Amino acid sequence: MEIKSYIENNKKKFLDELFELIRIPSISAIKDYDKELRKAATFLKNQFDDLGLENCEICETEGYPIVYAEKIKDENLPTVLVYGHYDVQPVDPIDLWDSKPFEPIIKKTKIHPEGAIFARGSCDDKGQMFMHLKAIEVLKNTTGIPCNIKFMIEGEEEVGSDNLEEFVRNNKEKLDCDIILVSDTGMIDKNTPSITTGLRGLSYLEVELTGPNRDLHSGLYGGSVANPINSLAKMISSLHDENNKVTIPGFYDKVINYSDEQRKEDDLIPFSINEFKNSIDIDEVHGEESYSTQERRSIRPCLDVNGIWGGYTDEGSKTVIPSKAFAKISMRLVSNQNSKEISQLFIDHMKNITPAGMKIKINEHHGGEPYITSTNSHAYLAASQAYESVFNKKPFAVKDGGSIPIIAQFEKILGVKTILMGFGLDSDAIHSPNEHFGVSNFYNGIETISNFYNFYSNKI
Repeated sequence: MEIKSYIENNKKKFLDELFELIRIPSISAIKDYDKELRKAATFLKNQFDDLGLENCEICETEGYPIVYAEKIKDENLPTVLVYGHYDVQPVDPIDLWDSKPFEPIIKKTKIHPEGAIFARGSCDDKGQMFMHLKAIEVLKNTTGIPCNIKFMIEGEEEVGSDNLEEFVRNNKEKLDCDIILVSDTGMIDKNTPSITTGLRGLSYLEVELTGPNRDLHSGLYGGSVANPINSLAKMISSLHDENNKVTIPGFYDKVINYSDEQRKEDDLIPFSINEFKNSIDIDEVHGEESYSTQERRSIRPCLDVNGIWGGYTDEGSKTVIPSKAFAKISMRLVSNQNSKEISQLFIDHMKNITPAGMKIKINEHHGGEPYITSTNSHAYLAASQAYESVFNKKPFAVKDGGSIPIIAQFEKILGVKTILMGFGLDSDAIHSPNEHFGVSNFYNGIETISNFYNFYSNKI
């Protein structure tokens, strides 16, 4: 039976199994969901057993477990290591969901007239990760599995993969491979495939600014005591200049500046500024002067405030000058920037601009390094052929603005490159209410991944 025919005959089965996984609320950021994360790990282990894979195990870590499985056909064959994650983001704000986040339903949309799966994790990353399991089932029942396969699926990606690096370092022999395959990125649009060849790095910090030793009556003290919220707002405002460039000394020192020729080549990648603005309901774009919106989202670094709070925020009024103000700030990094170095530059700068009489405390959260891969490798060319075989057009090579911190560590520890074969869309609302994943994207992903294995193993 051909690959396409097998998928066609098993569409309902594939969806039913994915829905069973999606219904498990495996939210890694909230400790109350510990049992659910372990339930998701067990579900995957059972799936691997049913596929006839070997050495299927749940590997404990200091946090949530990693699920491992393999199929070693012949040590002389190439080995592909598949990485993904079974944890998902929290669902807040729950009142903005049109359906229950962990009760997947299929609804038609303008972009997906054949239907999209609405649920948390449908795209990031349960739907995309599960395509790889189903691709193995497809190959088993059609052309045969043409190479060695290893799976490593973690449960902490959405909280920084704190324990994955140690697991990889301690299991280098177990994870030995020729290429790593990941589906946690996207395509340009539903009919235009792309392969992600670059990811931005990440530096994430939390700032705590303290003024008086307690909240003060704003009538008795207002006008005579510096307000930490006012001061922190000024400090944050000063982090960009009038051209929207980051003002931290040394921030751009190691940034690679692309040539005019390279920038013109990237301009050929399809992108509609009007569709971009309409998708998020804005009238104007914003960012570093002299760069396009696409460049601002991919090859340029940036700094953003992810949250800011302090003082009284409950219902009604309470007239106080707060003792403390807080902010969470992230910086997306590009090639040659180092997350530790950038974090230190940020810390030093914030300390230098802290107003007299105030104390500042800065905590580092998770970070990660930028990643670039070649478009000339055998694995990339196999992925390109696989996309073309399904979508009837060659995929574009694109740089993604997001971060997958562990990808750079994979290369550092295991010495191999990663191929990022994503099938999601920017409009899929990952990390947001009403996350969804096109049904056709799911099926096309299974077929493309199945074909990749055959192209990569020179079986087609």
